[in-house]
Amino acid sequence: MLGDISMAADIYIVTGYTDMRKSIDGLCAIVLQQLKSEPDSHSIYLFCGKRCDRIKVLFREPDGYVLLYKRLDVIHGKYRWPRSRSEVKPITWQQFDWLMSGLEIEQPKALKTA
Repeated sequence: MLGDISMAADIYIVTGYTDMRKSIDGLCAIVLQQLKSEPDSHSIYLFCGKRCDRIKVLFREPDGYVLLYKRLDVIHGKYRWPRSRSEVKPITWQQFDWLMSGLEIEQPKALKTA
């Protein structure tokens, strides 16, 4: 099914700023440069620009790449995107859900402590 990201085993967030004018080839180049491997069919990659109100999701299907684009409609709504370094960071589905809800991906109160 086109655009079914639920099949992905891994979610990677590309921290820092991404030029949101980049298309599939440009985003694949970022993944290749930072992960030292091509995007695979078991992973999704998340990108965010300076305005923090849009996210691009890149993933590979057996016959090609899919690029999803989400823009917040809320006035002054922004994603809480980690800006510390230009790297690729793995996150969980729970963190993905928090991110899509506009929350920080690190929720210490929601995590169980040992």
